[in-house]
Amino acid sequence: MMSATRYFSFTCLSMYLLIYSLGTVYSATFTLVNQCSYPVWPSLLSGAGTPPLSTTGFLLSPGTSNSLFVPLSWSGRIWGRTLCTLDSANKFTCATADCGSGTVECADSGAIPPATLAEFTLNGADGLDFYDVSLVDGYNLPVIIVPSGGTAGNCSATGCSAELNGPCPMELKVIGGEGGSESVACKSACLEFGDAKYCCNGEYGTPDTCKPTMYSEFFKNACPHAYSYAYDDGTITFTCASADYTITFCPSPAPGNLVCVYSKKHMNDDPELVDMKKRANTRSLKEMAMLLRYKKMKACITPYAKSNTEAG
Repeated sequence: MMSATRYFSFTCLSMYLLIYSLGTVYSATFTLVNQCSYPVWPSLLSGAGTPPLSTTGFLLSPGTSNSLFVPLSWSGRIWGRTLCTLDSANKFTCATADCGSGTVECADSGAIPPATLAEFTLNGADGLDFYDVSLVDGYNLPVIIVPSGGTAGNCSATGCSAELNGPCPMELKVIGGEGGSESVACKSACLEFGDAKYCCNGEYGTPDTCKPTMYSEFFKNACPHAYSYAYDDGTITFTCASADYTITFCPSPAPGNLVCVYSKKHMNDDPELVDMKKRANTRSLKEMAMLLRYKKMKACITPYAKSNTEAG
């Protein structure tokens, strides 16, 4: 027979566990999917004042997925680390989007840019979830967010499904990988140059003064539904309510976005390029080369229609 003391202790423990379980209300399931041909180590960082998730980092092998329960009113960001290794001292590091923790779990550490970021605020204004994919800190791999089961908001998919490490402007490329010769990530102009006009600070610290640049337009034309610079607002934050979310690394590209052709005829017929050739002495060769890359990229892009299964 249980003594009064043991019974009291057992009752208190049961009540504590019940209160603890009721205190964490889960509002969504996040399913992370790796469709890349290489391993990805997702990282999950909770925002200030929001409940932590059950993990802050793990391995996703190619073709696998992992689902997590996410608390009500959670906010934070998710990203994928690539080219990760464990050295002889058991220190874990990644060539792209490392969090600097030295382990697979990132704890409360954010991504070291460049990194493609999936950002969430659940149960925000009017009970809506707000979500977006940001290239403001650069790009390291394709990511899309697809909601399911939503009851309000537009509930559209969003993200960046384009592979940008190859066509990334040379001055923004991060060279790494085996042999150190391939581009493994693409920096933001802010990260590379540090100029206020790219970072939207100082005299460029308002939406009226900080405008798109050729570098942000490179990202924008490849991924029109992702943030390309700090004040790239308007159509790239999406809303939904009471939804679950699938975050996919390396999703299948959009139809019509597989082949990029920008011929000599295109160049000769393009009034902006023709005008730049006439005024070549007033523009740097870097600017002309960047504009040509921009035109080539724009010729490739077929913007996505709004739907629950596509993202640009």
